[in-house]
Amino acid sequence: MNRYQFRSVWTLPVAAGEVFEVVTDPATYPLWWPDIHGVGRIDDDTAEVICRSVLPYALTFRLHRAEQDFDRGRMLVGMTGDLEGFCRSTLVRRRRSVTLEITQQVIVNKRLLQLLAPVARPVFRANHAAMMWRGQRGLRRFLS
Repeated sequence: MNRYQFRSVWTLPVAAGEVFEVVTDPATYPLWWPDIHGVGRIDDDTAEVICRSVLPYALTFRLHRAEQDFDRGRMLVGMTGDLEGFCRSTLVRRRRSVTLEITQQVIVNKRLLQLLAPVARPVFRANHAAMMWRGQRGLRRFLS
């Protein structure tokens, strides 16, 4: 009940380089993603993130850069903390836009969410969808 897989597809009417630069720099997230409430740099490849969407709980986790390849349009970060797993992003260049495909596979380690998962799992998934929708909207505005 505590394993989740999510897939989001964001279409952004900007150049791939602009998108790649912003999404590979977690320090920018609070500037454009309203559900990211804090980012602390641990080292060159690790950042601690605090996020909170619609529901009244926050998640704290670390992002560990595992792959960052602009030419192939690929990014991969490991996640530890309240969420454990990975987030893979792929940039697909289109004629006048970029598609950012985001895949996440995580296990929730936060005890309260583990306890509530049997009844609240659909609500948690909806909460994540709202967060991702606001992230796409925020990134579009930030890059325009």
